[in-house]
Amino acid sequence: MFPLSILPLPGELIPLHIFEPRYKQLLEDAETSDVTFGIYLANEINKEKIGSVVRLESVIKRYPGGEADIIVKCLDVFTLSMMFRTYKNKMYPGGDVQFWNIDQDQIPGQQLYESFLEYLTLRKINSHFTTYTFYQVAYELSLDVSDRYKFLLLPDDKRESFLASQVRYQVYLLNQEDRSKDVYHLN
Repeated sequence: MFPLSILPLPGELIPLHIFEPRYKQLLEDAETSDVTFGIYLANEINKEKIGSVVRLESVIKRYPGGEADIIVKCLDVFTLSMMFRTYKNKMYPGGDVQFWNIDQDQIPGQQLYESFLEYLTLRKINSHFTTYTFYQVAYELSLDVSDRYKFLLLPDDKRESFLASQVRYQVYLLNQEDRSKDVYHLN
C-alpha cells in the first residue's frame, strides 16, 4: 500500500518518484514478483476509504542512491477495510481491501463521446485512440482529486452525466479562451 494524495483512474498511467526505503522495497517486490499494489487516497475527503490498484509498467530511471522514477498503470479501484503500518515482514504498509472489478472497456454514450471529441479538437489533439473508453475520457479531462473522488463514488447511471457536465465546462472554457485572443493583445 502506497498512501498518496492522488487517485488514479482505471487505465491511467501515473509517474512516481520512489525514494523512501520502504517504497524502494515495494518497487523491488513489484519488479521481482510482478505484484500489484495499492495507491490509497491519503486525503481528508476520502471518507469511503478508496484507492487504486496499480501495476508497475516500467522503470524510467534509476539513481545512484537507489531512488527511481517509475510508471504504474491503474487496473482497478478498491475499498480499504484495514490498513497495517507494515505488511507481513515488509517495511511498507499493507491492508485488507475489496476490489471493485471495474469494467475498463466500457464505451461512453454517443452524445458524451461526440462532445469529448469536440473538446479534443479544441485542445488541438488530433491523433488519438480509435475509440476512447469511459475511463479514458475521465482521466483525459484532467479532473482534480475531488472530482475524481466524486466521479468514482457516483452510481454507474450518474457517471456519464457527470462526465458530460465536465466536458461541457471544459469546452466552454476553451471557447472563452479562444474568444479572448481577439480582445486582449500583448504590449
